[in-house]
Amino acid sequence: MGTITRSFANNITTSGVLLPASLTNNSIANVTAYNAAISTGGMVLISSQTANNSASISFTTGIDSTYKEYQFWFINIHPATDDVQFEFNMSTDAGSNYNVTKTTTYFESYHNEADTATGLGYQTGKDLAQSTSFQRLFHSTGNGNDENGSGTLTLFNPASTTYVKHFIMSGMHNASYDYALNDTIAGYGNTTSAVNAVQFKMSSGNIDAGTILMYGIV
Repeated sequence: MGTITRSFANNITTSGVLLPASLTNNSIANVTAYNAAISTGGMVLISSQTANNSASISFTTGIDSTYKEYQFWFINIHPATDDVQFEFNMSTDAGSNYNVTKTTTYFESYHNEADTATGLGYQTGKDLAQSTSFQRLFHSTGNGNDENGSGTLTLFNPASTTYVKHFIMSGMHNASYDYALNDTIAGYGNTTSAVNAVQFKMSSGNIDAGTILMYGIV
């Protein structure tokens, strides 16, 4: 027994840390139980919807207290009508009404295909101040065969009944006038009621094509 004790002691540093040489296939094979692994985060796909000349895309289930953060990924959103806004709003009554009061900010960078115009700035006409209107995510979106928009919208802790509901959007789209537009929008739904539904639509006409995926963030 003394030999075993001395052998074990030789594999421990003075600070009590096991040396790498002490861990072998045999020692690991003799372990009979492991503590449960601690999750370090990840994305869980909750639902996915694909537009087919759709008036809107609504997520009315799956937004609850399960996750503190939800992400909506919109991919190749293509409008049926030219020069329209891609917009979103939130609901506190499971989608009966999309009219949450919002205050938002809107930044945009742009570059045209002719390489004659570039810029970065705050867009004062595209934000909201205590408004129940839909918040535009992409503006002046073109409906050419190759024109579309893609991005992500993050909604934080929608089930809270204490705090307002923060959100951030980052995306890229083609404008109807041959510009590449990068938009960053942020704001909050000014409600302490739980948000339990989200809707996306165009300001005019339908969503011709595109997919929106909803993820819960662990």
